[in-house]
Amino acid sequence: MAEYFKTFLKTSDHLFKIESDETAIKAISFVKELEEPSEIQPQVLEIAKQQLGEFMEGKLQDFDLPLAPDGTDFQKKVWELLCKIPYGKTWTYADMANRLGDPKVIRAAASANGKNPIAIVIPCHRVIGTNGSLTGYAGGLENKRFLLDLENRIANGVVELF
Repeated sequence: MAEYFKTFLKTSDHLFKIESDETAIKAISFVKELEEPSEIQPQVLEIAKQQLGEFMEGKLQDFDLPLAPDGTDFQKKVWELLCKIPYGKTWTYADMANRLGDPKVIRAAASANGKNPIAIVIPCHRVIGTNGSLTGYAGGLENKRFLLDLENRIANGVVELF
């Protein structure tokens, strides 16, 4: 198995673990506790940390990172499709299945969505229930709501004054 490296990003409200191999991002996840980062920090980790920080500040909408998530061919197809959901927009699980070419794969698409290892960059948080509900999110529904609200504010030009 290839060696993975890790670093962490702490924002005002969130803590992320970012993992990579030498050249590509393998995983980004919400975590509760800080761990010891890897001694070796490939450049891709530093770039991901910077871009994720800018995204969380509302300064970045499109990531430019090499991604290499581990998964089945179908999961990878779903994850590639997720990357086509525009910033500030949402699709339903039915939309996903239809775009995959078969409305009957809705459960499989939802399952693949839930196994996405690269949170935020592969924007699985942009998929909602057919009735508009915020359904499951590996990072927690409160984080899904936070991300959708953040994107909605930025995409619609809403500036908060404190």
